[in-house]
Amino acid sequence: MENVRYSLKRMAEVLGAGPKVVAEALGKKDGFTPDDLAAAREKLRKVPGHRPLRVQLFLNFKGGTGKTSLSTSYAYRLAERGHRVLMVDLDSQGHATKCLGQEGSVARTLHDVLIRKVPIAEATVPTGMPGLDLVPSNLAMSTIDLALMPLAGREFRLRKALEEISGKYDYVVMDAPPSFGLLNLNALMAAGDLVIPVLADFLSYDGLRLLFETVQGLEDDLSHQLEHIFIVVNAYNQTFKIAREALEALRTHYADYLLASVVRQCTKFAQASSEGWPIFAFDPDSKGAGDLEAMIDEIEERTGAAQAAAGAAGA
Repeated sequence: MENVRYSLKRMAEVLGAGPKVVAEALGKKDGFTPDDLAAAREKLRKVPGHRPLRVQLFLNFKGGTGKTSLSTSYAYRLAERGHRVLMVDLDSQGHATKCLGQEGSVARTLHDVLIRKVPIAEATVPTGMPGLDLVPSNLAMSTIDLALMPLAGREFRLRKALEEISGKYDYVVMDAPPSFGLLNLNALMAAGDLVIPVLADFLSYDGLRLLFETVQGLEDDLSHQLEHIFIVVNAYNQTFKIAREALEALRTHYADYLLASVVRQCTKFAQASSEGWPIFAFDPDSKGAGDLEAMIDEIEERTGAAQAAAGAAGA
């Protein structure tokens, strides 16, 4: 994300300040970088108050639902808003790592943290967006379930690792592979919020059913209860009758969990991800970015994060 640039108009929109005020604060009128955004936020006193750490997991046992595109853009936008965010890539394919511009070899991954007990801070790298750090992933993560198998307290290793950085970040956002194993069990046991991206088709019901059965098992067997579960419909195309029918079925059977915000089908998401850019850096004016913005606002409202931020800012 080294090539991310902001126009004066976009800087003003992100900061919630007038263009003239932003230009005067930074002494220039164009070519703004993420570092300029952070500097302007400090100068204009637009830094949100810190809040208790929220650990949020993007997971669906069905593949192809857009978890990575949503989670990386979600994390990027939270950091763009001034929050301190740690993105954790749990997938050995490393797609979240690539979406945040970190390609090539990495010194450490979560494998080192969970198996060798390396402090998570030592496996963390910057992304180029101030406030957004990343625990990257690569093929070394593909054997982590086997490595966890014989270890004591294997279900709680990620939770304990995140306790080390609870005062450093406002959010931990985790992107999980579409499978169930010890790594995703660790992620579920560490998470407070579960975000489930689904497509508006009836095949999504199988993934949802299995995931809810797993969550119920965690409550019964390991006494872990998630604070919030959010289902978000992704890549929605209302011109398809089957999509409208599937959305209505979701509203009927999962009304307590389904977000009102729907992320519409948007080719910009695929283009952004393939080039290693979050949608807000690639095309903040796209319909996908607008839909995701609404999704973030709704999640913050439901979790009480917006009120917590307002209280912290006024303290």
